[in-house]
Amino acid sequence: MASRSAAARPLLTPSPPRCLATMSGRRARGPLQRVQRRSRELQAQVEAVRAESAAPAAGQRKALRQRCMQLKKLVDENRNALHDLKKADEPAPVGNYNLRKEEEEKLLLKLSQQLQKLVLVLDQDNVTTNYAADEEHQKDPQTEDANEEEDESEDEESSEEEDSEEADDDEEDKLLDDPNVKECIAVGNFNAQQEGDLTFTKGEVLLIHDKKADGWWVAENLKGERGLVPRTYLAVHNEDGESQEQTEEHIEVVDETADGTEIKKRTDSHWSAVRRAITENDTVEVLATIGAVPAGFRLSTLFQLLEEGNQFRASYFLQPELTPSQLAFKDLVWNSEKNTIYPRPTRVSLIVTLCSCKMIPLPGVSIQVLSRHVRLCLFDGNRVLSNIHTVRGTWQPKNPQTWTFSPRVTGILPSLLDGDCFVRSNSVSSDIGILFELGITYIRNSTGERGELSCGWAFLKLFTSNGMPVPSKMYELLLNGGTPYERGVEVDPSISRRSSGVFHQFITLKKQPVLVVKLRSLSAQSKDILNLLPETLIGSMCYIHLLIFYRQILGDALLKDRISMQSTDLICNPILATFPQLVDQPDLMDALRSAWADRERTMKRSEKRDGEFLKSLFVLVYHDSVFPLLQSTFLPDYKWAEEESEASRWKAIADFLKKSRENDGALQYLLSPENTHRAFDISELAYDFLGEVRKNNPGV
Repeated sequence: MASRSAAARPLLTPSPPRCLATMSGRRARGPLQRVQRRSRELQAQVEAVRAESAAPAAGQRKALRQRCMQLKKLVDENRNALHDLKKADEPAPVGNYNLRKEEEEKLLLKLSQQLQKLVLVLDQDNVTTNYAADEEHQKDPQTEDANEEEDESEDEESSEEEDSEEADDDEEDKLLDDPNVKECIAVGNFNAQQEGDLTFTKGEVLLIHDKKADGWWVAENLKGERGLVPRTYLAVHNEDGESQEQTEEHIEVVDETADGTEIKKRTDSHWSAVRRAITENDTVEVLATIGAVPAGFRLSTLFQLLEEGNQFRASYFLQPELTPSQLAFKDLVWNSEKNTIYPRPTRVSLIVTLCSCKMIPLPGVSIQVLSRHVRLCLFDGNRVLSNIHTVRGTWQPKNPQTWTFSPRVTGILPSLLDGDCFVRSNSVSSDIGILFELGITYIRNSTGERGELSCGWAFLKLFTSNGMPVPSKMYELLLNGGTPYERGVEVDPSISRRSSGVFHQFITLKKQPVLVVKLRSLSAQSKDILNLLPETLIGSMCYIHLLIFYRQILGDALLKDRISMQSTDLICNPILATFPQLVDQPDLMDALRSAWADRERTMKRSEKRDGEFLKSLFVLVYHDSVFPLLQSTFLPDYKWAEEESEASRWKAIADFLKKSRENDGALQYLLSPENTHRAFDISELAYDFLGEVRKNNPGV
C-alpha cells in the first residue's frame, strides 16, 4: 500500500480564493511562484521563532506562543491557496509543475506541524514531562483555522461559550484518536486520489486498523477493501449494543507489519515492548520539535525487548531445550563413538558481515551521542525469533554520517566491534530474515536524560519465493523510518525518495541512509564448527570457540557424566552456572578470549588436536580469569554505553588479568587481604538445568 506525505491530506474546510495575476508592464509572477515566495518568507519566520523558543526567558513564553499561532494561521492560508492551484492558471508553462507543487505542500505541512508542536511545548513548564498531550490535543491544521475564523468575531463577546466549544472539540478529537476506538463513520464523500487510497461515501462505516500520526489512517470497508483515508473525514461511530470486549479482541490481530502481514498474538512482554516503541513517542516528538532528531527516529524497538527480560538475550538461547516429551534434550545429543556432542545442521546457518552505514542523519547539538550501534535478530515480519545481538559502530569526525565496523576482530579489539556475526536457526518460516535496527544511545545536554533511539531499520529476507536461499553477496539496504511494525515512514522526510520526477529520484537516492552488509557462504569446516552451537543463536565470530567449549562441557555434564538420565540433582559446575552471565557482558567475554589466547600461544600442536586436553585447559583458564571477576567488589556493574563505567570495568579487568599472569594463576590474588568479593552461596555455583528450562519455558 502506497504511503504518502501528510502534506497532500485533503480537508473539508473551505479554501481561500485563489490570487489573480495582476496585469502590469513587466511579466507578473505566476500563482505558484507567489505561493513559493510566500512560503520562503514564512519559513524564515518559523526558523526565527524556533531559535527564540529553544531557551525562552520567563516572560516570553506567552508572546512566543501568540506568534506561533499567528504564523500557523498564515501558513495554513498559504496551504489553502496552494491546494486550489491548477496548472491551467499559470500565465506561462511551468516545468515539473506537479513535483514543485508537491514539494511546496510538504514544506508548508512541515512548517504547520512544527508550529503546532512548538505551541504545545511552550504551554508546558517542563517539555520533558507530560508531553502526551500532543496527541490528545492535536487537530487538523485547517480545521483549527476554520474554527478560528468562525469564532473570531465572537471572541471578546462570549469567551465562556468559546471555551465550552473548544472543550467539546477536544473531547471529540480525544475520543477519535483513542487507539481503542476502531469503528468510525464517514462525514463526507472521498474519492481516491492515488493508488492505495480507499474511496468511501458519507455515512459509510469504516474499521480503522492503524491511526497514523500524519492523519492518513489505514481503514477497511464492509466489503473487506483496505486503503488510506483522511482523518478529517471521520467521526466516532456510536452503535447501540457494541461490545467493548469485541473491540479489544480485534486489536490483537489487525495491526500490520512493515510488509503488510497481520501480526499474530504475542506474549505480553514481547508485544508490550513493541507497543511502547510505536505509541510512546513523547520524548522523540520533543526532540524532533526542537530539531534534535529527524521525524523518522523512534524509540528503539529491540532495546525495549532487551529491557523486558532475558528471553531475547544470548544467555537464554544457550540453555539446552527439552523435547515435547520432556524426557530428552532436543538440541543436545551425545555421540558415544567420538566422545562428544553430535553436530546439529540447521536450515539457516551463515555468516553476515556488517560493512558500513552511510548517510545516517546527524543528531542536533542539544543531545550527545554515547553509542552508535546496530542490533540484529531473526524476524519473520511478526515475531523476533532469536536473541538480539549488538555490534557497535565507529565513526570519524571528518565523516560522521558514515559508521564502520571491524570484521574479523583479533587481538585486543573488543568483541563489541566485531562486524562478523554467525546466524543460526531451524525455523521453517518462509518469511524469515534478518532485521537490522540502527540505534544511538544519547544524553540530553539540558536535562541529563538518557535514552535509546532507532535511526532506521532494514530487513533482509533469507529465502526467495520458491524457498531457495538468497545468494551470498553484498547487499545495500535502504533504511526505513519508524519501527518494523510501521509502514511508509521515512528516516528523514526532508530527503524523501517518493518523488514523481526521475531526475529528482536519482538525486535523492544518493542521499538516502543505507546499511551495507555481506552474506558469506560457509566452508565445510565452518559448517562443522557452527553445527556444534545451539539451533538458534546469533553472536560474534571472534568468540565462537568459547561457546563451543561451553557446549561440550554442557554435554559432558548432562549426557556423559550423569549417573542416571532420570536424575534431576543439581550439578556442581561453576562454568555451567556462570558462563551465561558472561555472554551478556562483552568485556568479560573479551577477558576470557584474551586469557585463552595467551594460553593457546604456549600450546604444542599435538595438544591443540587433543579435545579432552583443550577442555580441561579451558576450565583452568576460566577459573584463573573471569570466574573470580564475577564476584569481585572492584568490578562495577555492567551498564550499557556509560563511558565512565566501561573504563572502570576494563581497568579492573586488566589489573586482575595482569596479576593472574604474573602469579601463574588467580589463587594468590584471591587470598590477598587487599581484594574483597561479594558473598555467595553454593546454589550460585550449581547448575540446575530443569530450573533453567522452567525459566525459559513457563509452560514446563
